[in-house]
Amino acid sequence: MSDTAQETSRPGSETGSGAGAGSGTGSGNGAEAPILERRDSSAEGNYRRAIFSVAVDVVVSVGTARPVIGELLAMRRDMVLPLSSRVDDPVEVMVGDRVIARGELEEIGEDSGRLGVRLTEVVDVSDLF
Repeated sequence: MSDTAQETSRPGSETGSGAGAGSGTGSGNGAEAPILERRDSSAEGNYRRAIFSVAVDVVVSVGTARPVIGELLAMRRDMVLPLSSRVDDPVEVMVGDRVIARGELEEIGEDSGRLGVRLTEVVDVSDLF
């Protein structure tokens, strides 16, 4: 877990996304539009809804390494940099320096070679504000 992350998570949660926008991720079928209580047609309401279409970069952290400078300078192609985690360890899903979820790496589709993250914990965003 990141030293800078201060979050509360719900083990076993299957839904949630980035900043808790209400998009479903449990089925892997893509994001659903957030459900807003009443559509506010005022300019302020339009600005609030606009935030849901802003793209954010999500980083999946699979482990860390702490080599000394000499080891970094000696790195060459095909060398292996050992990480702090094992293949079966949970990964952290981060936006900026904040952990927003944890999960397990999973191959997407058959023979595709693409990876995804099956979420096992999602931050309860109500505790962040």
